[in-house]
Amino acid sequence: MKKLKYIIAVLTTVFVASAMQAQVVKKSDPGERKKKDESGVVITDRQQAFFEQRQPSDADLQWMKVIYRSLDLTKGKNPALYYPEEPNEDGQSLFFIIMRLLANNQVSAYEYLDGREMFTDEFKVNVGELLDRFHVMYSPAKGSTEKNPKYTIEDADIPGNEVLSYYIIERWEFDTRSNAMKTRVEAVCPVLHRTDEFGGEAIKYPMFWVKLNDIRPYMANQYVFTDDDNNLPRYSLDDFFKLNMYTGDIYKTKNLRNLSLMQMFPEEKDLKHAQDSIEHRLQAFNNDLWVPDREVLLAQKEAREELERQKAEAEGENEDGEVTEDQKEEKKSSVKRSTKRGSKSKEKTTSSKSSQKKSNIKQRKPKSTTSSSSSATRSVRNRKRK
Repeated sequence: MKKLKYIIAVLTTVFVASAMQAQVVKKSDPGERKKKDESGVVITDRQQAFFEQRQPSDADLQWMKVIYRSLDLTKGKNPALYYPEEPNEDGQSLFFIIMRLLANNQVSAYEYLDGREMFTDEFKVNVGELLDRFHVMYSPAKGSTEKNPKYTIEDADIPGNEVLSYYIIERWEFDTRSNAMKTRVEAVCPVLHRTDEFGGEAIKYPMFWVKLNDIRPYMANQYVFTDDDNNLPRYSLDDFFKLNMYTGDIYKTKNLRNLSLMQMFPEEKDLKHAQDSIEHRLQAFNNDLWVPDREVLLAQKEAREELERQKAEAEGENEDGEVTEDQKEEKKSSVKRSTKRGSKSKEKTTSSKSSQKKSNIKQRKPKSTTSSSSSATRSVRNRKRK
């Protein structure tokens, strides 16, 4: 009995030892390294790669147009990028997100070169010098080193209320793999609107460029509502740029002379016409590549027939008695002519009547006395006969 207990004990220890050796130690996945900012948003390298929009190779591209737009944060749905002015329970604005990432050295900023943007290490911005240049108060953060500088910036010191517009670089690309036109935003630049000590009109100060791929994972965690009638935040800031929900005016296209549209077209009317022309060409480019299908052709035919029918009805109404603008003008001119003629005829009739009266007056003669004398002699003769 004792031997049996001993054998059971030995077998139990051997089984437990083999089970412990069989356990596999799970190693950390290099794709799961975490990044955490002050707001508590955790971003892994895998998540960063998931949100990154890969640029197509030159071999796949057949056509490309680089557009520079200015987004006024008071127009359209653009206020979603501005509010809230300070972080609260609803989240934080795009500029606060960018400044926090720069202060924690999680993303890189690049110099604003006005049409010659180069997103390389040579043109990276020193964050400390950038904060000094725009008079933003800061202090070195804990764990800050010379190779990995970090800064602490209070919410009240971030000039979010002065960033009233953004510049974006927009790429319109025709990809042969998908055979479709695609639009993607490459970079975004906050623009400060500041007045000097004497007041006057605000001056625009472009601050820096940030590649949108670097901040997409953080933008995807911030949801905003774009409609005052529906306060439910249904879209993230990443969706806002992916779906082209912004409203912006074209101020430049990439060209050999590096000239803006304002330099090419100084007159406001010509500038507006050039902007509309570029927008129309970009929107119609994808449609002009392909032969329309049967449904589209039928819809176009119906639209033409409807337009012709409306024109015919309008002409018929004009023939039945409706007077057009040209006919109204002709009628007015004829009325003026008739009134002139009437006035002239009245003048003629009045003058003829006055002349007739004068002639009648002239033709009247005083009564002669011969008639009265002849009647007296007749009466005398008749008396004598009696």
